Amino acid sequence: MKKLLQIYIIIGCLALLAVSCKKSYQELNKNPNAVAVASPERLLNPALYSMVQNNITRSFQINNQLSQVFVPLNEQVEIHRYIIRPNQSDPIWNAWYLEKTNFLDMYRLAAANQSATNGQSEPYMAIGNILDAWATSLITDTWGDVPYTQANQGKAYVFTPTFDRQELIYKDIFRKLEEANTLLTGLVTAQLFNETQKTLDALYGSSATNVIELDRWRKFGNSLYLRLLMRVSAKTEAVIEGKTAIQKIAEIVAAPTVYPIFTSNAESAILRLTGETYPLRSPFAGYRDVDFSGTGSLSQFFVNTLAEAGDPRLAIWATKVDNEYKGIQSGYADGVIPARGSSYLTTLKLEPLLGNIMNYAELQFILAEAALKGYITGNPKTYYNLGVQAGIEHWGLTMPANYLTTNVEVAWPDTGTADEQMERIMVQKYFTLFFTDFQQWFEYRRTKKPTLTIGPGAQNGGEMPSRLYYPVTVQSLNRSNYLEAATRMGGDNLSSKVWWQK
Repeated sequence: MKKLLQIYIIIGCLALLAVSCKKSYQELNKNPNAVAVASPERLLNPALYSMVQNNITRSFQINNQLSQVFVPLNEQVEIHRYIIRPNQSDPIWNAWYLEKTNFLDMYRLAAANQSATNGQSEPYMAIGNILDAWATSLITDTWGDVPYTQANQGKAYVFTPTFDRQELIYKDIFRKLEEANTLLTGLVTAQLFNETQKTLDALYGSSATNVIELDRWRKFGNSLYLRLLMRVSAKTEAVIEGKTAIQKIAEIVAAPTVYPIFTSNAESAILRLTGETYPLRSPFAGYRDVDFSGTGSLSQFFVNTLAEAGDPRLAIWATKVDNEYKGIQSGYADGVIPARGSSYLTTLKLEPLLGNIMNYAELQFILAEAALKGYITGNPKTYYNLGVQAGIEHWGLTMPANYLTTNVEVAWPDTGTADEQMERIMVQKYFTLFFTDFQQWFEYRRTKKPTLTIGPGAQNGGEMPSRLYYPVTVQSLNRSNYLEAATRMGGDNLSSKVWWQK
């Protein structure tokens, strides 16, 4: 009986303990040092850094092969031959959608705090919109129709979102950029939410003055606006406020006080990586030199174009072989591996400027194209010359004397055809977009310039891929919506054109 009583007492104690544990389980598992809900400023730097780091890496692996910057000397790496597999899309898709969630949350959290912060939240709403527009443009320009209105809603248990048409996605991108410009109107700088007396904005913040340069964020947003309007400028339907892309381009350029844009290299959107130092560590900091530059060579187009123009950037981008710069053929035939040529200088591994998102030189080439096509007033030559100079000075170099007057490879062709002038713009824009996510590839798809020689080993009918395959995980886990989108686009293949290409 005594033993039985002891057993009952033990069982009772365990039961009481179980109830107590159940009631206080959530309290016991709370971190007393953590915040319950992230504030918008906490999301900015980590999401921005992750986005840029991913973009640099994917530019190195995919864009630079497609755009004939770099050619691997390993026959198993075949992107330069336009051989791309669906599983190569998964990491890019996942990374971009993850950070898009953070940018959306930045806007949502800031909007929810508007009244509590006496207007300090509005800049973060604008920044969230700008960065979301940037991330979304990368996603839709890579695949075409993608999840948008139902995307990034896992917290609401939406795991199989529908795919939106690219045309509608672009219209909402423009709405967000328009709203961002309005939210930032009249704001120059602000001492926003911060911790440890340091600003939480690695792009346009200053730890010395502890402020965020909101006027520069506004200029970045409107410059990005022009990039994306130009991308869809071949479409004749209205894209924003009843206006076509061409009409909106003209409106923005004609009203610099209403829509301020970049006016110098100093205002460019560059997340300057700090080499091997965290938190802005270069994604190549852990690469061996052979992994970065020893796996292949720079292409003939890349090297020859820079060398023939006497472009000073070649010396800080490329190595020499036998005391000269040599490029190799992109898309070489199967089994015909060329001899090694010039490659990336290993100093590029830790180059802060690889964190470029959009720069002043790119904007000048957008304006040069707009002027050439009659979208805006002004002389395209003037914008072109400013772009060439800015592109060189962006890298801390000095433009050679008479570079824009006597250098026949660079000087504006006054008597050339419109096609020849467009070629000149796009060649220089191509080099300005060096290591800038997938922009070289996007712009070639849009303009078919600069003129690239397609190698004999190129697949896909010898045509530059127009998109990537949808990711394998999307094909399997969101099958019905995937099939609907693929059918609408003309098939999930590398040749299907996205909306702005059609």
